[in-house]
Amino acid sequence: MTSPTVERIKGIVASSDVVLFMKGVAAAPECGFSASVVQILNGLKVPFEGVNVLVDPQVREGIKSFSDWPTIPQLYVKGEFLGGADIVRAMFQEGELAALLTDKGILSAAT
Repeated sequence: MTSPTVERIKGIVASSDVVLFMKGVAAAPECGFSASVVQILNGLKVPFEGVNVLVDPQVREGIKSFSDWPTIPQLYVKGEFLGGADIVRAMFQEGELAALLTDKGILSAAT
């Protein structure tokens, strides 16, 4: 049986192609790791749904067990967990993030 929090998280992840569980909001991230992922996504011009875990302790703790990942931020693309700030940064630097977003139809090949 799944908890109401898990069901909420599933709904959030399914609600948008790119979802970032973060501390703060996209316009005002409240930690450096969240800020770095926001900067990468904005730099790639990727539309995303930011979820401020600081306003909801259940989601803040629930997302960690949902993904089996202990830290925030957490990035999801088309329902798939990609990773946290270090993984997203490495994927971006290697060109893998843009390639994945293009493959998933989120970025155009011309971007």
